[in-house]
Amino acid sequence: MTRQQAWDLLCEFTQSEGLRKHGLAVSICLEAYAPKFQADPETWAVTGLLHDFDWEVHPQLPDHPDKGSLILAERGVSEEIRQAILSHVPDRGDQRTTPLAKALFACDELSGLLTAISYVKPTRSIHDVDVPSVRKKMKDKAFARAVNREDIVNGTAGLGEDLDTHIAFCLAAMQARAAELGLAGSASA
Repeated sequence: MTRQQAWDLLCEFTQSEGLRKHGLAVSICLEAYAPKFQADPETWAVTGLLHDFDWEVHPQLPDHPDKGSLILAERGVSEEIRQAILSHVPDRGDQRTTPLAKALFACDELSGLLTAISYVKPTRSIHDVDVPSVRKKMKDKAFARAVNREDIVNGTAGLGEDLDTHIAFCLAAMQARAAELGLAGSASA
């Protein structure tokens, strides 16, 4: 499956612009990580786009991602991608055996936190986010409550990365494509 096909599938099942942008953010982080694991950036980008494609249709576990995986199989999505998506929910850590699955879990919640922090900056720009501000917001449980900090920490460890290094890596990937994510900021701030 190509990136465009994955985007079209995401848009077919997902009406929320925020959820579409989340898929794109995870895709961007995964695509950046692929070369570190001698992996195909296209495959990793497609995985990020599709990881939550069924969330609006199946908002409860285990329907998400189990029923979504069946749809992906019908659409010809590879076993590698489907297995990574199946393992991205927290209680399936034992199934995260591939670098792709580990990276998906590590990038999922973090990309959401980076986006949320960008939105509260006066400029609404991810360019004004840095590692210390992310670490500070991670400690603030009232901020972006839906973001599971434990998943960020455990995912990073599972990927074999230092937390600050992982945050900086994903932040740089998202900053490089800030306009695409709607996080380039506003001139009025």
